This record gives sequence, structure tokens and C-alpha cells, in this order.
Amino acid sequence: MAAKRDYYEVLGVEKSADAEAIKKAYRKLAMKYHPDRNQGDKEAEEKFKEASEAYEVLSDDSKRRMYDQYGHEGMKNAFGGGGFNFDRDFTHGADLSDILNQFFGGGFGGGFGFGGGGRRRDPNAPQRGEDTEMRIRLSFEDALFGIEKEVRIHAAVACPECNGSGAEKGSSRTTCKHCGGAGSIRQQGGFFGMFQQTCPVCHGEGTIIEKPCRKCRGDGKVASDETLPIKVPAGIADGMSVRVPGKGNAGINGGQRGDLYLRCSVAESELFERDGQDLILRLSVSPTLLALGGEIPVETPNGTATLKIKPGTANGSVQRLRGQGVCAIGRHGTGDLHIVLIAETPQALSRNQIKLMEQLQQEESDKTYPARTKQSKAAKAFAERRAKKA
Repeated sequence: MAAKRDYYEVLGVEKSADAEAIKKAYRKLAMKYHPDRNQGDKEAEEKFKEASEAYEVLSDDSKRRMYDQYGHEGMKNAFGGGGFNFDRDFTHGADLSDILNQFFGGGFGGGFGFGGGGRRRDPNAPQRGEDTEMRIRLSFEDALFGIEKEVRIHAAVACPECNGSGAEKGSSRTTCKHCGGAGSIRQQGGFFGMFQQTCPVCHGEGTIIEKPCRKCRGDGKVASDETLPIKVPAGIADGMSVRVPGKGNAGINGGQRGDLYLRCSVAESELFERDGQDLILRLSVSPTLLALGGEIPVETPNGTATLKIKPGTANGSVQRLRGQGVCAIGRHGTGDLHIVLIAETPQALSRNQIKLMEQLQQEESDKTYPARTKQSKAAKAFAERRAKKA
């Protein structure tokens, strides 16, 4: 099985490409490989699907961040079983319509139903519901260690009165006479020949409700609140999403519900900074500890560790504790903890401490502070050259 191509490579754009450049690249490929321009060409159809999958990910900020950080491995939960499916997972139908309307003349919904001879979706068949998204707030520790919590969600579910049919009890749906139940009508499109346009009478459903349900007014769906237990995996980062299958909006004609995506908003830590899978700890220490060396306790995600400091350690030095960072989602491995040692100027000194500091100052020599001594010599040389220029 051939390795999956990089999404940026598929669209032919740089990783720094903005939304407009990504859409422009997809527009070019969609027009080139669209099934209606390549009827019967399986290779072109696969290239169209490949480009559409790349556009689905790179045009969505959340999916793009996940892909940039984890590659194809990070996209396993973004789509349903079996990977990307155009009819089910492509959520940018409006963008595709905008791209093609200028060439075909309008009236597009999704799938490969554009043009004569292409495959058309049965409007009476079950259709999957829309995916939904909501934000959840997490503490730094919740994201670091993972958490199980209850979340209250809002979604459109099948109407309990009509069981999602949209028709009042005792009433029924009748075949749309305008399109004959197809949900679309064929029209002459000029350069590209015949094309499919959504039926303006039934709006693509293929049927018309004789007597709409009073509760849902014929929509077949009603708003509903629900409390769900969810599990946030350890290592989740700010902006990432947790997928909850089957908890999005209800489908049409008995189709399955879409998925719910919980986008995480992670609070900052008072102790650590996060850089991918690594953690950074800016640790304040006394100047005497850096000068004389010693040991100091350090908090890590896995407990308290002992950090050994060598005598004469410079201010700003960085020490690394391997495997003490953030665990990676969906793969093995854990980041590191980087400890930046920062000398803190002592405050509120006692009289005795002041005397000791004064004594230390009196005994300072060029050898005590070699960097300062070198800088002083450079400053003196600069002053002499400046005087000669005056």
C-alpha cells in the first residue's frame, strides 16, 4: 500500500500558505480532476478525493494544527472509520460550490453529482448529520494528566413527535412532481454540457411534506441539551479537539448523527511553559547556589526530582530532565523538562548578611568575575579609540 502523501504536497503549497493560497490551489485541482470533466477516469476521481481531503484538513484551523503537529497519525480521529469519505467528511461544500459555480452555473450540494452521467446521491436515502463543535475549558493539569468529566452539549436531534420524518402523524411525504423524486433537475450548462441543479421546489429532498409536524415544523429535528461523560486524553494542547462520535446533529431520513468536536481551551500554568511535548521551568535560585553548587528539589509531572548544580554554574544555564515533559497523543514518547536557572537578587538582607556581602565584594578579583573583567577591558579599549576620533 502506497504511503499517504503530505497534504501540502498534494495541493502544491508551502506549509506557510495562508487560507487564500490553499483555496486557490484546491480550486485548480478540483476543476482539473472533477468527475464530470473526467467521466469514467478512476485515477482522476481518486486525485479529486485526495485534493478534497487535503483541503478539508488544511482549510480548517483545528485540523491543520493537529496535522502540523502529528502528521497523518494525528488525523485518525478526524474522520470516520476507514478514513476520509467525501460524502461524509467533506464539510466545505459551500467552498466547492463557489469554486465550481463560475464554470457550471450553480446548484451544487456535494458528492459526485455534478453533471450528466455522474453518480448522484439518492435524496430519499439516509444522510449523515452535521458535525458540531463546542469549547471546553481545561486547567493546565487537566490537559497534562488527562481527565474524565461531564459536559453539557447542545445539538439537533430527531423530533420525538414525528421520529425525524418532519410529517405530522397520519400524514406522509409525497414524491416531488417537479423533479420526480430525484432532488435535482438537469439543465444545459454550455461549455460543460448538462449539469445537475438542486430542485427549487423540494430543495433537494425529493419529497414534499403534505402536513408538517407541529413540533419541529417539518424540519424533523428539535434542539436538545444532554450531559455527556467525556474523556480528555493526557497531553492535549490548547486548540486541539476531542472527537465524540455520534453526538453531533441528527441526520436526514434516519441517517446517523454527526460527530461532536470539543475544542480545548487550556489555561496557562503558574509554574511551567509548554513547547510542544516539552515543558520549560524558569527556576529562581540564589547566586550562592550557582557559585558554590549544590542540590535543589524540582517539581516534575512525575513527582519531585533532585537537581544537581555544579559549582560555578552560569546564570541562565539550562538543564534537561529527559522524559519529564508531556506525553504524546496517539503515539509513544514523552517530551523533556528544560530547567532554566535564574539567579535572583537577594532582598531584605539582615545586617549580618550585608556585612558578609560587603566582605565578599572587597575580596573580589578579576578571577572572580572573568566575563565582567573581559567586558571592562573591551569597554576601556573602545573609550580609547573613541577619544582618538574626537
